[in-house]
Amino acid sequence: MEDIVGKKILIHGYKHNGKIHRCWSKGLVLQETDDHYIVINNRTLVTESDGRMWHTREPAIWYMPKHKWYNVICMIRKTGVYYYSNIASPTLYDGEALKYIDYDLDLKVFPDGNYRILDQEEYRQHAREMGYSDELDKILKKQLDVLIDLAVKKGGPFDQNFTKKWYSFYQDLKEGYYGKSDYYK
Repeated sequence: MEDIVGKKILIHGYKHNGKIHRCWSKGLVLQETDDHYIVINNRTLVTESDGRMWHTREPAIWYMPKHKWYNVICMIRKTGVYYYSNIASPTLYDGEALKYIDYDLDLKVFPDGNYRILDQEEYRQHAREMGYSDELDKILKKQLDVLIDLAVKKGGPFDQNFTKKWYSFYQDLKEGYYGKSDYYK
């Protein structure tokens, strides 16, 4: 298996029908374990399926589990950490990019702990159009409940210390404290 820690790699989000949804031009892989990838983006070029392009505005730590049906982006802003969670297939790396299937439902969590479920109508529409099975529907809705519970309890990537730890790690890498500074510029 290729060691991707310390490398900038592509990130591709797909839809259930196999069509590309969104591409990130690079994500710096900070950690890979048997369970997850941890990636940082900062001012990264994003290309939408319709060709629109934009850059991320702030540094973000991205928690991408290999065995769970979601991923969590921890966006570091002056007003605090905002969390954007995608209900999505487990993330995999195929030698080209980190890849996952985006299943529309999103959970946005604010620094004060309040949250909002997003894109429920888009989920219903895509479930009909792309033929999500009843089994998949149950998995995705259960994962949304799991994410809400994790966010309310401030567990896993929703723990403020998670984001602080990984952002600090990234800053130390940029300063060359770990000896591989050329990889992290």
